[in-house]
Amino acid sequence: MFKDRDIDGVPHGAHGGAVALSHAQILGESTPARLVRVKSFGERYEQWRQRASVSLAQLDLAPNLAADIGSRRWLRGTATLLGLSALALTAWPDFAPLEAAPAMALDGSAHDEFRSQMITPLAFGADSGRRMGATRDVVALRNAPERPRVDLVATLSPGDSFQRMLVRTGVGDAEASRIAQMVAGAMPLGEIAPGTQVDISLGRRPSPNVPRPLEALSFRARFDLQLAVERRGGRLALDPRPIKVDTTPLRVQGTVGSSLYRSARAAGAPANAVQQYLRALGQEIDLDSAIGAGDEFDLIVEYKRAATGEVEAGKLLYAGLLRGGKPRKQLMRWGSDGRFYEASGVGESRQGLLAPVPGRVSSRYGMRRHPILGYRRMHSGLDFKAGSGTPILAVTDGTVEFAGRRGGHGNHVRLDHGNGLDTGYSHMSRIAVSRGQRVRRGQVIGYVGSTGLSTGPHLHYEMYRGGRAVDPSSVRFVTRALLTGSELSAFRNQLATLQRVEPGAALASLAPDPAFSEEPVREIDRIESKQKVS
Repeated sequence: MFKDRDIDGVPHGAHGGAVALSHAQILGESTPARLVRVKSFGERYEQWRQRASVSLAQLDLAPNLAADIGSRRWLRGTATLLGLSALALTAWPDFAPLEAAPAMALDGSAHDEFRSQMITPLAFGADSGRRMGATRDVVALRNAPERPRVDLVATLSPGDSFQRMLVRTGVGDAEASRIAQMVAGAMPLGEIAPGTQVDISLGRRPSPNVPRPLEALSFRARFDLQLAVERRGGRLALDPRPIKVDTTPLRVQGTVGSSLYRSARAAGAPANAVQQYLRALGQEIDLDSAIGAGDEFDLIVEYKRAATGEVEAGKLLYAGLLRGGKPRKQLMRWGSDGRFYEASGVGESRQGLLAPVPGRVSSRYGMRRHPILGYRRMHSGLDFKAGSGTPILAVTDGTVEFAGRRGGHGNHVRLDHGNGLDTGYSHMSRIAVSRGQRVRRGQVIGYVGSTGLSTGPHLHYEMYRGGRAVDPSSVRFVTRALLTGSELSAFRNQLATLQRVEPGAALASLAPDPAFSEEPVREIDRIESKQKVS
């Protein structure tokens, strides 16, 4: 295994020479055999994908164009962006119309053949079946025959007159004027509500190029009146048909629960009546804190029922609130102004003042430098910024004390509210009231302008107490009306009458009016609809 040193030509040393081996004299060990495993396709694909991902990542095809602007790397990224954009534009879709024409061309005979195969109800104007050619026995008519009777439904439009509506449907001028006079004899034409539908039947023309004569006309003139015009013996006659109407008020009671509005609506009260009920109570008590879930509401609504089946709910007549079975608040509508009064005859309280215009305050009460005169002087009111023509409202009930031109105030209105309290409104573009006129809270008394000493459209609003100007923003007051004497007695009698109304009495069945009972209609007549004229 080892070799002697003298074999390589090196003599033994004097020191007897230790044995030393070179690296080349070491015999190598046998190398183990290496087994080579054949890789599967999945492994080879995964190695190729990783090498491709690394190569593509090194290409840097999408550099950040917000950095190193102008560099070679930035220019390469810009070129990549332009190239991809061009590639996307080449794939832009085409919006040309699609051809959906039939593969075969249809001439007149083929079209008629297809029509003969269709299925459509005859009552809807079907024109199906095979056509037959005309023979020598067919004689062409000189004029096409007209229908002997035409039924129409006309609607009275807002701003239209009853006579113009008749002429528009085909009635002659003279006959339309005569019909309008007949209807006016039964009721004022101005009381016919817009949107009223009129059933009109026109007869056969006596000769060509003349209007058709009216055969019959019928419409609902009022809730309790049906008017009809019919031709009898060649002459038109008006036939008023009164309709039986039950005016028993609708009374609704129930428990407040978690929501007063929802409970009242669930009990059957109309939505508009519930809103009026909440507004009336809100003037007297705090609806959030003064009403408990165990309280009971009691409201009475104006209600009409016609024998023909229609119903009409009107305004709220009575608003009551009970606690423990005892009335806590009782309010009844009374008088021409529709104000609510308590059972004692005291009117509803009206607290505070309305804002005269819906604008912000641009200048307050106090000393200031006048924008036109240029020196400091007292500004005895509030300036409200508003656009020209904005309606100006009375802040509360009162009487017009002055209305006209007043020096630097321009067009000016002054209202007397009683008890030494007055309000003034200046710089109006137009005045809508006159001296001595009674105005109500929220009524329009004029319109914003810039008359007098003014730099632009605004309202100068003043308040006077005992004839002296005061700060309008410092005044708060409550107004309440009071009934006395015979008026108070009549009020209490009406209140007692309303309180005797039983809940649900207005919902009892009402016998139908035999004069308005409808006759059975044939099925073919149901399909035929009247022509509508608006």
